[in-house]
Amino acid sequence: MLQISRAGAILVAGLLGLASMPTTTSASPKQLSDYQSAAQKANVVFKLPLWEKTPAQLQATMETVMSIADQRLNAIIALKPEQRTFTNTITALDKAYLPVSAAAERIDVIQETSPSKEMREIAAAATRRLETWFVDTSFRRDLYKAVKDFADTHPEVSGEDAMYLKTVLRDYRRNGMDLPKEKRDRLQLLKNRLNDLQLQFKRNISDAKPMVEFTREELEGVSEDFLNNKEVLGKDGKYRINANVTWQILEVMRNAKREETRKRLSIARTSRVLKKNTPLFVKILKTRAEIATLLGYKNWADYRIETKMAKNGQTAWDFLQELNTGLEPKFKQELATFTQLKAKDTGNPDAKIHYWDIGYYKNQLTKTRYQVDKDKLKVYFELEHTLNGMFSIFEEIFNIRIEPVEAPYKWVDDLRLYAISDANSGAPLGLLYMDMFPREGKYNHFAQFGVTPPARLPNGKYQRPVAALVCNFPPPGNGKPSLLTYDDTQTLFHEFGHALHTILTQVDYMELSGTSVPRDFVEAPSQMLENWVRDKKVLDRFAVDYRDGKTKIPADVLNKLEEVRLATVGTYYRGQLAYGLLDLTIHMTTDPKIFDNVVDVTNKVIGEVYLPVPEGSGLIASFGHLGGGYDAGYYGYAWADAIAADMASVFRKAPNGFMDKPTGMRLRKEIYAVGSSREIEDSIRAFLQRERSLEPFFEFIGLKK
Repeated sequence: MLQISRAGAILVAGLLGLASMPTTTSASPKQLSDYQSAAQKANVVFKLPLWEKTPAQLQATMETVMSIADQRLNAIIALKPEQRTFTNTITALDKAYLPVSAAAERIDVIQETSPSKEMREIAAAATRRLETWFVDTSFRRDLYKAVKDFADTHPEVSGEDAMYLKTVLRDYRRNGMDLPKEKRDRLQLLKNRLNDLQLQFKRNISDAKPMVEFTREELEGVSEDFLNNKEVLGKDGKYRINANVTWQILEVMRNAKREETRKRLSIARTSRVLKKNTPLFVKILKTRAEIATLLGYKNWADYRIETKMAKNGQTAWDFLQELNTGLEPKFKQELATFTQLKAKDTGNPDAKIHYWDIGYYKNQLTKTRYQVDKDKLKVYFELEHTLNGMFSIFEEIFNIRIEPVEAPYKWVDDLRLYAISDANSGAPLGLLYMDMFPREGKYNHFAQFGVTPPARLPNGKYQRPVAALVCNFPPPGNGKPSLLTYDDTQTLFHEFGHALHTILTQVDYMELSGTSVPRDFVEAPSQMLENWVRDKKVLDRFAVDYRDGKTKIPADVLNKLEEVRLATVGTYYRGQLAYGLLDLTIHMTTDPKIFDNVVDVTNKVIGEVYLPVPEGSGLIASFGHLGGGYDAGYYGYAWADAIAADMASVFRKAPNGFMDKPTGMRLRKEIYAVGSSREIEDSIRAFLQRERSLEPFFEFIGLKK
């Protein structure tokens, strides 16, 4: 997911001799100073931020950037009508917000990654303060009047300038700036309240530490590598699984033979912040509904989706329901297969498949019917080797260079930093941090976070972006390097796609650059890159057994993995559709009765579309996507999947398949580089060189239409 979304990357030295690895990295990291000559030639600013290391520094940064931004905004307001130009009034608005946006991004990374609980808490408080500043500033009537009065002169603009002006005026309208004062004041109060509630909701999820204790017998079927990992094996010989850590959950849910073990862990997972977050989420829903009503929208979904490709809640709902109906026969067939496996496994002819069974019996189906043990594929995806292989692939098709750089400051010892530059000109494009392994208090999933936003500065130089990939891959242990699963590798490629979307931007306006695209499109360029991991020719470039450095994944194994995907894709998407439909169910209404019973309402949707969650639990309370960012937007994953499949079909038909450089360069130019500087449909059409089609997606999910 991108933080905003899904995100990730890696690192720890492999046991394999580097000579046998595809590597794009030099023996020792470069210094940032090595890039400054090229940066000067390209007229770009290529540097890291000064990271705050103490609460006092966080406080000072917060006050300083707000003061600078206020001064810039006041300068816009102070201009006389005859002095106004597009540059000093409209363009200046984007420049005025830049220092606060940059600080907010960086402080968010500190909040989600700092090993210090005190720093995380102070950063969370600073984030709330900056969010309040953003809301309060967006309600400044004097600023709105300055912008609106100039816009009413109908300046002749085109391209990025026209798109930015359109976005600014749209956002002011959506902020109720033409409402009576008493309604604006109420709206401002509600937006600040919503920010506080959402931040607390997500913080509660990150801070949760639901430990479930098991004996070795209860973890029968789980790999020895996992059982010997110091993260889970206590000195007393007992195993404590953190239900808030993704890699631990997946390992047990996919492999533990005992149903009671899977059930206990599933309950812990779906109940981990039920008491804390349920009342918070009820307040969030009621606040969102009141905001939407004040602004004249039917509901929160219509308000949130207006700026996206779907445009309104009903379109998103219809899209999900059409998929839901289309997948019904396939979903039932897949459940019947899982049920047969369970009946045979347990000796109970009346066995039923439960929510906590899906991962396990998907894995069993893979092993029995298709004779593929995904756990045994880990040896092909040693972390360092996989990373270098991925770098090599995207260096080639996007004509870029990726090199390790010495990080002047690291918040954890194994943090990595990479510089990305254009291979032809040498022009620096961006810097990327990689924080790969789980630890207490850290963000517990996968996401890209901005660190320094890209933007054209007032002095004419272009500030190249800095981003961070925050992931939770299995750490190394027991004398072995970090070994990724096949699914982990897809996640890595996906998350690196978000980083490329940020770093390859060429848009002058911060507001329109990189991943600042409609949320129901933002996942498409990243989801598309998952296809590279399914292609034999691509995998052969890096996927080798780390123990001998030469054995590659057999073609028949990859063919069987594709058969497995098609055999279980209905179950996967019904799960995704359940989450999307429960999201829209609670956001396409203003009924307080639904909000007060949100756990029962959403549990019911999951049960009807997918499978019932464990009794007494409530997934909604720990559904971090809906705490802000993907609210009324989870449908966007499936929506973006449809676009991603269409885009991937262009590579499949290209002369060199997924390694086709002309197609890769068109993706870089028409999708990654342009962000939201033009209508997203125009960008998609420019890449596809035709109109969009759903046919590749229906084929991808096993539905011919």
